[in-house]
Amino acid sequence: MPSFAIETHHLRKEFDDNIAVRGLTLEVKQGEVFGFLGPNGAGKTTSIKMLLGLVSPTAGQAQLLGAPLGDRATRARMGFLPEHFRFHDWLKAGEFLTLHGQLYDMATDRLRRRVTELLELVGLAPFREKQLHTFSKGMLQRVGLAQALLNEPALVFLDEPTSGLDPVGRRLVRDIIRDLRAQGTTVFLNSHLLSEIEITCDRVAFIKHGEVVQVSDLNTLIAEGEATSVAIRATGLTPEIIAGLSQWSQETRLDGPQLMLTITDEAALPTLTRYLVERGAQVYSVIPQKLSLEDLFIRIVGTEGVL
Repeated sequence: MPSFAIETHHLRKEFDDNIAVRGLTLEVKQGEVFGFLGPNGAGKTTSIKMLLGLVSPTAGQAQLLGAPLGDRATRARMGFLPEHFRFHDWLKAGEFLTLHGQLYDMATDRLRRRVTELLELVGLAPFREKQLHTFSKGMLQRVGLAQALLNEPALVFLDEPTSGLDPVGRRLVRDIIRDLRAQGTTVFLNSHLLSEIEITCDRVAFIKHGEVVQVSDLNTLIAEGEATSVAIRATGLTPEIIAGLSQWSQETRLDGPQLMLTITDEAALPTLTRYLVERGAQVYSVIPQKLSLEDLFIRIVGTEGVL
């Protein structure tokens, strides 16, 4: 197996009226869960479609599992759950998976076993003989995930895999992704639910204007971030007092009853608190907390667009 499941070099996609992806350069290690983050319009969906061979790049190069884009044998080793799926809703769940297994040219006995295994895995075994039009959105999401795993892929693309799921369903998907990682499967995960990315992924790429602006190990990014968020609950905070906090804070904003600061050195907290008290503020609490992935996302890509 190659060291990287995905390698792209200046991958670009131009449409008649815009540039959707300017120059995607990315390396995804074999066997890792990789998050793909960016605001709306950043080029995430177009990038995934290029990697899957659904649209052709205008320029650049890429390899999946060591083979160039579009390689037929490689595509047979990949799985894909799209964000906007349209399944054959007159089919029963078992029939739907069987059809997709036949498209993979899977042997009959193997396919029969695999369909049973996957319906059990996603919690839909009791609904095997139910037509898809009777399924809720969450159930369709889960049968779509089963479809993406049908061929035991070496590389699977999951585009918003938990968007229609309740908390139990989201935990089920997280457990499945962890099992895939343990089996050596590479998972390329696009989700606007940053809490899911934070729990699940090994590394993340932040994309903006069709280009990767940062790739980071997720644990390191969160644990060793340069800044700390501080929530201050106090009264008597005049505009002048708040303005004076800029000597310690990179960012200051009101969030309901709390004043939120972003500081680079926790050692400044006693001095900062003393500053507030000496100027007449009544301080009830000063609570430092590491920046969440949402905070880091806004810092890295800004507030342009919404996930």
